[in-house]
Amino acid sequence: MSMYQSSWTKVMMRYHRFAGSWAWILHRITGIALTAYIFMHIFALSAIQKHKVDDGKAFNEEMALFLSPIFLVIEWLLFAFVLYHTLNGIRIVLVDFANGARYHKQLHYAVVIVGVAAFLAMGYVIFSHQVNQATAFLF
Repeated sequence: MSMYQSSWTKVMMRYHRFAGSWAWILHRITGIALTAYIFMHIFALSAIQKHKVDDGKAFNEEMALFLSPIFLVIEWLLFAFVLYHTLNGIRIVLVDFANGARYHKQLHYAVVIVGVAAFLAMGYVIFSHQVNQATAFLF
């Protein structure tokens, strides 16, 4: 381990992350994740475009894959990233332009609370169809 890496690790372990720091870190992480998703989405759609001759068969197969439970969970997580990035972006606008700097910590907690509530509600929307199908199969 180099001297620089050791000192960087020590600094990071001592660093106190406050609400604004967490908001900044999470905003950057969600932005990077959404950028990666855009590239993945374009790649998946371009792969479907190569098979135009089969009258939509490739598209239907791809859509069936995207309706599998693992992709529904991934879609739910994608919603979480979009939701946090959007709500935190609104918080940033309020802090910067609406004299919200006095309330940045409260605004961050409001973003988290509204985000968790919307995340859970979207989970119900995404998975309620799957749960209904499973219970209909059982009874």
